[in-house]
Amino acid sequence: MKTQAADPAPHTPEISIVVPLYNEVENAAACCREVSVAMAEAGLDHEVIYVDDGSTDGTASAIRAEIAGDERSTLIELRRNYGQAAALAAGFDHACADVVVAMDGDLQNDPRDIPALLAQLRAAPGYDVVSGWRKERQDSLVRRIQSGLANWLISLVTGVHLHDYGCTLKAYRRDVLRDVRLYGEMHRFIPALAHWVGGRVTELPVRHRPRTAGRSKVGAGRTFRVLLDLVTVKFLMKYLTKPLYFFGKVGFLTLFMAFAVLGVVIFQKVHGIDMTGNPLLYLSVAFLIISVQFVLMGLIMEVQTRTYHESQGRKTYALRAVHRFRRDAQHRGGRA
Repeated sequence: MKTQAADPAPHTPEISIVVPLYNEVENAAACCREVSVAMAEAGLDHEVIYVDDGSTDGTASAIRAEIAGDERSTLIELRRNYGQAAALAAGFDHACADVVVAMDGDLQNDPRDIPALLAQLRAAPGYDVVSGWRKERQDSLVRRIQSGLANWLISLVTGVHLHDYGCTLKAYRRDVLRDVRLYGEMHRFIPALAHWVGGRVTELPVRHRPRTAGRSKVGAGRTFRVLLDLVTVKFLMKYLTKPLYFFGKVGFLTLFMAFAVLGVVIFQKVHGIDMTGNPLLYLSVAFLIISVQFVLMGLIMEVQTRTYHESQGRKTYALRAVHRFRRDAQHRGGRA
């Protein structure tokens, strides 16, 4: 009786390249060709995952026509425009290599920089994230000034000093992305989140080319969204497992202000100042109530945090490696 041969194990490429696109019909086909040529020149075993973020201009059709028959390429179409963070998250979820590289599909990133990112990722002492740095950025002066201020502020708040958080061209080890959930503009903060869990982060200058077709999707509202996400990242990095420390600090600060204002009220009363309708008295009471609310809010967050970690089976730490050094029987006091 013949036994049926087991199905061969699926092939795992060396790297997965994730390319989000939104209304880039003028650039989509050229981007596919550039990535294919660059990977062939580098001789890298790869897969490419193109993510169409709900484009309305035929971007998905242009990609399908270009990659037809290419087993190394995949196209993911989102039902609507969710934003770059969601598009990257979809690509990351479908990537199967141990190293994931993200890049823009507007031809401003050069896929020929990918081998250099991989080499830096593997360089001693071994990095988890290599972030591209558009050192000679080919954008307007206003964009460069806005980006410079944002990078300075993000570096200051997170403690991870990078020149270019906004560059999509980055290389990641897959285990860094495993527990990252991307919302809003959070994709640009992955290096900071990786550093928070003990990941090694570095950056590498990469080429940046001027946009020759299509239109930039970056608007003035993105700066405001990035600032709000920065507040979220700071809270997650410092207080995720101990929210009472944050709310308690604010609560005790407000309590101190309540007693300070009440002291002024008592001083005025002692010196014969009429207290009728004195707003400082009401302000001290308001500060006292607010301080109690902040402490109670912190306690509620503490309970929610513990419920979250325990229900999800999540750890409050991240391992890099476990090394076990076993002794032989003689060293354990037994017989060889």
